[in-house]
Amino acid sequence: MIGRYPIIDLDPIVEQGRYPAKAVVGETFPVSCTAFREGHDAMSVEVQFVPPGSDPGSDFVIGAPDGPLLRMREVGPHEPDRWTVAARLDRPGDWSYWVIAWGDPYETWKHKAEIKLPAGIDVELELEEGARVLDRAAEAATDPHARRVLTEAAAAMRDTGETAEQRLYAAEAPAVRDALAAFPLRELPTRSGPWPVRVERERALYGAWYEFFPRSEGASLDPPRSGTFRTAAERLPAVRAMGFDVVYLPPIHPIGHTFRKGPNNTLTPGPGDPGSPWAIGSEAGGHDAIHPDLGTMADFEHFVAVATDLGLEVALDFALQASPDHPWVQEHPEWFTIRADGSIAYAENPPKKYQDIYPLYFDNDFDGIVDECERILRLWMAKGVRIFRVDNPHTKNVEFWEVLFARIYATDPDVIFLAEAFTRPAMMRTLGTVGFQQSYTYFTWRNTKWELETYFTELSTSAAASMRPNCFVNTPDINPFFLQTGNKTAFAIRATLAALLAPTYGVYAGFEIYEHLPLAPGKEEYLDSEKFQYRPRDWAAASHDSLVPYLTLLNRIRAEHPALHELRNLRFEHIDNPQMIAFSKRHADEVVVVTCVLDQNGPQAGVLHLDLAALGFPGQERVLARDLITGQTWAWGSRQYIRHDPHFNVAHAVVLERIP
Repeated sequence: MIGRYPIIDLDPIVEQGRYPAKAVVGETFPVSCTAFREGHDAMSVEVQFVPPGSDPGSDFVIGAPDGPLLRMREVGPHEPDRWTVAARLDRPGDWSYWVIAWGDPYETWKHKAEIKLPAGIDVELELEEGARVLDRAAEAATDPHARRVLTEAAAAMRDTGETAEQRLYAAEAPAVRDALAAFPLRELPTRSGPWPVRVERERALYGAWYEFFPRSEGASLDPPRSGTFRTAAERLPAVRAMGFDVVYLPPIHPIGHTFRKGPNNTLTPGPGDPGSPWAIGSEAGGHDAIHPDLGTMADFEHFVAVATDLGLEVALDFALQASPDHPWVQEHPEWFTIRADGSIAYAENPPKKYQDIYPLYFDNDFDGIVDECERILRLWMAKGVRIFRVDNPHTKNVEFWEVLFARIYATDPDVIFLAEAFTRPAMMRTLGTVGFQQSYTYFTWRNTKWELETYFTELSTSAAASMRPNCFVNTPDINPFFLQTGNKTAFAIRATLAALLAPTYGVYAGFEIYEHLPLAPGKEEYLDSEKFQYRPRDWAAASHDSLVPYLTLLNRIRAEHPALHELRNLRFEHIDNPQMIAFSKRHADEVVVVTCVLDQNGPQAGVLHLDLAALGFPGQERVLARDLITGQTWAWGSRQYIRHDPHFNVAHAVVLERIP
């Protein structure tokens, strides 16, 4: 049944409510719907949130304690009958919400009275009808003070010794409005819900990731020698000093020998070549073991402890595949695809071939694989790991992830999974729907103004209920064409966009020292890729000419300004130059406006157009603009000339404030 007052087109709802919409603690969580009624009488719409542990069922009471009850507002004439409200949920867990539409007899009467009484039409009748509305409201109010205010207002409306104007004013007095706001008179309420919302910890939405290979830290090329967790731990203070929150490690497990890859993905490894860490498994163990070259489990625990003391979380790679030497191959051959010639199928992404990797086949022993993966995850969780980056999740069936995550979240809802899913949009969203907190994105390939605005509008609106972006500027697999010129400005541009457009972004080591050489022209792969060999870097020598100070500044700006911790608050502003982009983010009273040049080769200028009223400055012609990047301060108006010389500064990140 549609109900007395139709409520349709609710947002956010994921898969007709079969899965929860995503939110984090303190995030601005907008709810919107279309609601209307017949005729011209007034109505109101509210959202009732039901907190974790409470029954969201049909016996709930409007205005019940613990969950916020928020009045929605009409969007405006450009979207008739559309209602919206922004909520902030204060603790993690599985919430739900109802939308309630109801007839508003007070506003209906008030609208008619304000027209008819000045015209002298039905004066006494209108006042008596208004008084009866207040009588009903007083009877329903549970607070003695509100009941008294409403009762006295009804009596004042019946006082024929006063003028009609004075009696109408009594019904519209601020105290009456306050009482009705606290105890509204709801007529024939219609409800839609409950609709689920999963509220998670902040790191599920906001954070800065730094990826590096522990085997390269303290490594030697001549003679070939791996770094260890002990030497890798020495890199952690520098990572934290740059302001990163998460340190992500590619697979740390034993690496197979069969078909081991040599430098630049060749099939001819030398005796000292370490192979790809994604070719997991050898006689030393599988996914539950540590590569002997990296040290022992105690060394890993030391690495985690150092990171924790610095305020860093450790993220591990969860790559569900095996080298031909993995113990699974002998113990569970049914977990792999057997070809017609009896061989096990290796991984392929034509024209790329990964002869050193066997992908899993889930349909022969689904339950057995789920059990083993849960065991592995819980082993590393017990070592202090609460974040996992999942390699190629889109090549595994989605049902597997849904079942596995349900088991993990039943006991450990704080664990975060990042999907490395460079794949079709439907798969990316569905992976988020069934439990991934974050996903890699197409950001790496979005460079033009139109591409960035279109894509991030999608990410921050229609996709936000099911998928959160993690915008890596580069990865061991992706050396973006935009960076292959080696132009340092290009690196600053991409870092600015990733760090300020998205609440979560990532950097793979080497980005900060402008590593950019491709394997070959037209290839988005690194020459001498760290995937196949040690890559020790002299960080001290490189520090005199690096992006480290700028990355540190960006991360400090992010940390200090809550508006940059959110996704749904992104709004693009107009700047009349296609080689410049502008956007704003607002949280409570804080407004941050960012302008960034997109051309890495020369100066660009344009006029920035700001709707100051929409940004929270109604009636203001000028505002104070304090640049967090350059330290400069200006007075900005609704039209502001902006110029960026990419050799000096690629962006402004401006906090807008009222001029005293």
